Amino acid sequence: MAMSWTRVLKSGVIPRDTAVQLVGVRSFAVAAKGKKGGKGGAADAKPVLSKEMKSTTVFGANILKEGSDPKIQPDSEYPDWLWHLVDKRPVLSELRRKDAKTLPYEDLKRFVKLDNRARIKENNALTAKN
Repeated sequence: MAMSWTRVLKSGVIPRDTAVQLVGVRSFAVAAKGKKGGKGGAADAKPVLSKEMKSTTVFGANILKEGSDPKIQPDSEYPDWLWHLVDKRPVLSELRRKDAKTLPYEDLKRFVKLDNRARIKENNALTAKN
């Protein structure tokens, strides 16, 4: 189709202004004028934080327009489950090596979930239209 439009334009049957309106022209955005990477300035200045402030405040945790970042509390103030979030969980190959009858309930749930996910991926790969 593009070839036919170029032939029509070259032959002069349709004026260029009309052809541009019919076909449409895509152009790139114009870059803003100004210096790239200028030296100094207020935008380049980073606030300097003291080590004491870094160790007592969670920076970036405040999501409200007004307010301040929360202070870090002692470990006893946080719930017990929080410390187990970083525990390493067993992978599927490790769970397959173990006997399913002796697995704890949480590991058994994880095994079923990971095994189902692996089977779905395998079936999808087999039925893919490549």
